[in-house]
Amino acid sequence: MTDTNKNLFNLDELSGYKVSENYNDVRGWDVKDANNRIIGKVDHLLVNKTAERVVYLDVEVDTTLIEDGHKTYQNRVNTGVHEFLNKEGENHLIIPIGMVIIDEKNKLVNTNQIDSSTFVKAKRFKKGDVIDFEYELNLLRHYSGDNTIHSSNSVDGFYDREEFNNTFHHRDLE
Repeated sequence: MTDTNKNLFNLDELSGYKVSENYNDVRGWDVKDANNRIIGKVDHLLVNKTAERVVYLDVEVDTTLIEDGHKTYQNRVNTGVHEFLNKEGENHLIIPIGMVIIDEKNKLVNTNQIDSSTFVKAKRFKKGDVIDFEYELNLLRHYSGDNTIHSSNSVDGFYDREEFNNTFHHRDLE
């Protein structure tokens, strides 16, 4: 995929884009799953320029989660060629912004809709790789369990989905 067809950009790459005053910059914050397990840290905020907003968090996955993923594939169901879903060095994944809740007080990002076993089985990528739309579709299908999301979906209107609603959901804990 060439940069001219690039759909997602790191916020840092775009001049004139920044985190709004009303929102926290969550880069560097831990990300917890539905079972309260740390699955990684937010590395980048990914922007879709057409939607003119952050649509994903780019998360550097915790090494323990990666190790759990390798254990998942040790038990063979049948004989034949078996391949790991993720290759060495692929330690990033994206999470739709509408599927997280920001805990400002504790500087945490919570993914109450996704548990660690779902993250373990998710396809990852290497830092700096261009993320294509097919990857977005597959990951959203994986996270939501919605198999009606398929390749015939187009980028136009894609970020109007519920999974991308609200730039950041906030939770203030007193």
